[in-house]
Amino acid sequence: MPEGITAEKLLNNIMETISDNAQKKKSVSFFEEEKSNSVTSQFKRLFGREKPVYNLLGAGKSADLMLWRNKKISASFITGATLIWVLFEWLNYHFLTLLCFAVVLGMIAQFVWSNASGVFSRSSSEVPRIVLPDELFQNIGVAVGVQINQALGFLQDVACGGNLKQFLLVVVSLWAAAVIGSWCNFLTVLYVGFIAAHTLPVLYERYEDQVDGFVYQVLGQLQHNYRKLDSGFLSKIPKGSLKGKKHE
Repeated sequence: MPEGITAEKLLNNIMETISDNAQKKKSVSFFEEEKSNSVTSQFKRLFGREKPVYNLLGAGKSADLMLWRNKKISASFITGATLIWVLFEWLNYHFLTLLCFAVVLGMIAQFVWSNASGVFSRSSSEVPRIVLPDELFQNIGVAVGVQINQALGFLQDVACGGNLKQFLLVVVSLWAAAVIGSWCNFLTVLYVGFIAAHTLPVLYERYEDQVDGFVYQVLGQLQHNYRKLDSGFLSKIPKGSLKGKKHE
């Protein structure tokens, strides 16, 4: 029966074609979904950034320091800042006191060096002179001036740029810094900022995906709660009309 065989073959061909098309659609949808997930993972970064953290920090020595590219140098900076903070805050030393003590110790060391060498040896050795180069102070002054001018320019751009969201964010940040400054002195604020600058970027770089996901999850929850509040309470508040009443 050739007709039955032909119909059976035709039915098998139709079923194979349908199954092949379904598998192709599944594979295409899978790759499209994977591509969309990768695209969203690329663009769904904190503060809408597209560059790595290293490039945002300047991609120089400061970025290497804050991201602990050289652990010994970063650890020495943290240790030095902690030692200074302990001396001034816990031990209640003053800058002038420490400066005078350091100068006295240096003079005593030079006095012992210059006199003891003449006692133990016939020829007295010269004490090496400590001379700081003028370029050091010039570079420090230029660097500080550049940072101050950049900060002033940023504040002026925010104030005159017309971006209300950025303006309110900067104002709230300055207000929070003022409140924190009222709780502790300026040195403690500098120390906390220094420690945060040398710990938060490296932690964020290491746990970047987890932090971004957590932040966007919190923001989504806040938006969801605001929509519920708006639909349940804020939208029911009667709004006064701006049109004046007609007088007869």
